[in-house]
Amino acid sequence: MNLGPVHLFLVVVAVQRLAELAWSYRNERRLRAAGAVEHGSRHYPAIVALHVLLLVVLWARAEAEQAPVLPWFLVWLGLQPLRIWVIASLGERWTTRVLVLRDAPLVVRGPYRWLRHPNYLIVLVEVPTVAAACDEPVVALLFGAANAVLLALRIRVEDRALGRQPARRG
Repeated sequence: MNLGPVHLFLVVVAVQRLAELAWSYRNERRLRAAGAVEHGSRHYPAIVALHVLLLVVLWARAEAEQAPVLPWFLVWLGLQPLRIWVIASLGERWTTRVLVLRDAPLVVRGPYRWLRHPNYLIVLVEVPTVAAACDEPVVALLFGAANAVLLALRIRVEDRALGRQPARRG
């Protein structure tokens, strides 16, 4: 099997995701020990599956000599400092799950000073960008749309958990 530059890009994305999961798990343990309660655990496996499946599909479709599409790769690259800013702003409260500490104030530093959900905005852009960087516009569209649906659900769950929106009746 010949691996090309686009495969290297996908390895970087996968390693980044694994590092984020490790950081998230570290923070999850601390938050749970402090009494945090998880919300939206039922949709979490779908989010993980979407991200894993995206990388699998892109890997399988990538050609040996294929290089990432430069403009889309640069967009992805430009998102990374924003991702780091979000994670740093949340500090030990950043996880890939919705864990809420009772009576803890909302984070209002960094990008959270201006946006409610900067992390989800980054992920909303990043999923189709990764596929577009691999020259897969149809995959970008399909996975981008599926990701948008999951993120809309996730935002509703998180807003409700944080007391930003009333629970649905019925």
